[in-house]
Amino acid sequence: MSKQNSSHPDADLHPEATGLAKKTVDAHRDEQPLKLYSGWFCPFVQRAWLVLEEKKIPYQYIEVNPYHKPDSLLKLNPRGLVPTLQYDNKPLYESTVICEFLEDAYPEHTPHLLPQDPYSRARTRIWTDFVTSRIIPSFHRFLQFQPMDDEEGLEEKRREFVGYVREFVREMDEQGPFFMGAEPGLMDFVIAPWMVRLWVFDHFKGGLGIPEEGKGGDDEKVWARWRKWLSAIQNRESVKATTSDTEHYMPIYQRYADNTAQSELAKATRAGKGVP
Repeated sequence: MSKQNSSHPDADLHPEATGLAKKTVDAHRDEQPLKLYSGWFCPFVQRAWLVLEEKKIPYQYIEVNPYHKPDSLLKLNPRGLVPTLQYDNKPLYESTVICEFLEDAYPEHTPHLLPQDPYSRARTRIWTDFVTSRIIPSFHRFLQFQPMDDEEGLEEKRREFVGYVREFVREMDEQGPFFMGAEPGLMDFVIAPWMVRLWVFDHFKGGLGIPEEGKGGDDEKVWARWRKWLSAIQNRESVKATTSDTEHYMPIYQRYADNTAQSELAKATRAGKGVP
């Protein structure tokens, strides 16, 4: 039996992953001890999914509409949120917790996404927190801002978000292409799901506002580094393999852009709070 709520305003969404992500889902339908309860469209899910794909850990993908919460999910996670991981019949949730757990619990699976050096591991946690506490909330404040004809208010939210992205980029290794150097790490994958969705601002909010090449002024080197990182992450096989066709994200993000979405994150943004 499932806890159904078909009247929920966000419940009407495409039922499964599409494009390259569907191929990944199809390859992970078989029974496995490790189970990932997922929503194909959810960036927090994509964080954990990326780590599983990068490390080639065997897992079973279980699609969940978070507005039609099955009892199997609610028994593991009373809030009914995704991602939820079932490991040895025990639950784990919170995307960054899951990502670090997968790194610790499967040391034989490479690549290792957390540095061995204690300082570098701590630094990864600092900037993971920055993504969750600064970048993601500002992403949503910008996306959900109303009304669109308040140009000054919209520009303020645009500047806030771009400013946090710039601060993040300034902490990157100079050469890259990834945050800490030539190989990607956990830091890259905890932010990637939002960065591959930046098209939402072009479509719904009049553009992102990051300067074009050659027009960055004093920040030209920062934005050149940004473009290098973004190209590397967008072309990473795990990222492409966990991303669905844009057309099916569109109605979901339309609700965010109209500020009518009723997800926990959308409600927290309206209330002036951070990631719930």
